[in-house]
Amino acid sequence: MLRTSDLDYDLPESAIAATPAPAREDARLMVVGAGPIRDLRIPDLTGLLAPGDLVVRNRTRVVPARFVGTRPDTGAKAEGLFLREIGPGVWAAMIKTRRVGEGVTFGLVSRTGERTGVRLSLIRRLEEPGAWEVHVDDPCGRASLALLEEVGRTPLPPYILSARRRSGLDVPDDLDRARYQTEFAAGRPASVAAPTAGLHLTPRLEAALVARGVRVADVELQVGTGTFRTVETEFVEQHNMHEERCLVPVETAREVQAALARGSRVVCVGTTSARTLEAASAQGAAPGEWFTTRLLITPGYRFRVTRTLLTNFHLPRSTLMALVAAMLPGGATELRTLYEQALSDGYRFYSYGDAMLVLP
Repeated sequence: MLRTSDLDYDLPESAIAATPAPAREDARLMVVGAGPIRDLRIPDLTGLLAPGDLVVRNRTRVVPARFVGTRPDTGAKAEGLFLREIGPGVWAAMIKTRRVGEGVTFGLVSRTGERTGVRLSLIRRLEEPGAWEVHVDDPCGRASLALLEEVGRTPLPPYILSARRRSGLDVPDDLDRARYQTEFAAGRPASVAAPTAGLHLTPRLEAALVARGVRVADVELQVGTGTFRTVETEFVEQHNMHEERCLVPVETAREVQAALARGSRVVCVGTTSARTLEAASAQGAAPGEWFTTRLLITPGYRFRVTRTLLTNFHLPRSTLMALVAAMLPGGATELRTLYEQALSDGYRFYSYGDAMLVLP
């Protein structure tokens, strides 16, 4: 079993990427495996992958799920995060305000800070820590996603928001809406966090990969708040893993089987893509049908599909770190050493940060 403390490390706030790089392809790329560690750039992926390799991306679209309001009784600020729609006019949402409790009501403001006339009322606590069932009173009667387009802000991870506040950074939400979303996102908005390794990819890079003979396919995993939850148990395997919905399209399933049959690498872009393919294989999920998984991957796990992983640098004591450690021969010890070197070399960490490519 893996001790959670083995996934701990000290991260200076200066290493947290509070803003994205000027361009998606500007990110640095630490390449590990198959020889000495190399310090490259995202465009160098074209020379690292071979004809026949299959790149698998998570195409999920991020909801503008973060909202802000004020309480009419006290004037205090209230913040929240839309999780999902329970029913017409009823949400599951994370709520942060002073003296939170049943019956508390607050009015939402627009992205520009204007009153919207939309009021939220807390009904009851849900099982998920910090989550509430919330009644939504919208005078215009809009559907949830249409309403969030007006009042919702980009659901940046708390560590980015905190780093910005402490450094006095004021970043327009329009910038985050554009950059905290992959350029290949498709379908109905469903995630409250981005599959961050995919943020580095561009149509130009994809065209270069395809010209080299690399194939590209998509899966979908709807990223929930559990992805940010640190492991509090002594051993990672004791952690109550969060559940997420996944989909492997029929064509992607065919591409994966073909790549494995010809001996090519399946290159997962991000831990969510890897988890989707591994869960689908382990659970026997039917291609083209949605399924749920609580798959927790830790060192010692035998990967069924994933051969190469493109990933960002993750939160300490997280299940994401555990998955990356499982890809390395030296497990968590090797991963901590790599993180220490990345910090020493000035790599930028977390969602808007640089990337690591783990080769077999």
